[in-house]
Amino acid sequence: MRKSPRRTLLQREPLPPIKRKPVPHEFVLEALDRVSPWTRPMFGCLAVYLGEKIVLVLRDKPTYPGDNGVWLATTREHHESLRRDFPNMRSIELLGKKATDWQVLPVDAPDFEQASLRACEFIVAGDSRIGKVPGARRATSSHARKTTKSRNRR
Repeated sequence: MRKSPRRTLLQREPLPPIKRKPVPHEFVLEALDRVSPWTRPMFGCLAVYLGEKIVLVLRDKPTYPGDNGVWLATTREHHESLRRDFPNMRSIELLGKKATDWQVLPVDAPDFEQASLRACEFIVAGDSRIGKVPGARRATSSHARKTTKSRNRR
């Protein structure tokens, strides 16, 4: 049985370039450029961070097209005041019927680009209503479970 000749690294075929998905709503990243955002893929979308805070998710997917647009990371306590600034903002339907902390500026709204750019202005200005440190809520709830477990052992 003949062995095939071994190829060195230099003799191998080059790997094909990695195909990257286009960035949805790229104008949003351009508007945030001066504050140096960074991104990370998340559930087929693109999460946008400033430092350790997640501020936005950019979504353009064929499933649940009504939820495509710019998702705002916020909390329920800010929904009312943000809705005054963004009248077409609403809860994200694919997350369920109950209102969540996340809200969407839907791509099919007549003021989508204008509202998205305004949200970027708020983020650049440091508006505390937009942005959350991921996992902060989970850490608190896991601490509460540990405390409950230690009480139950007594």
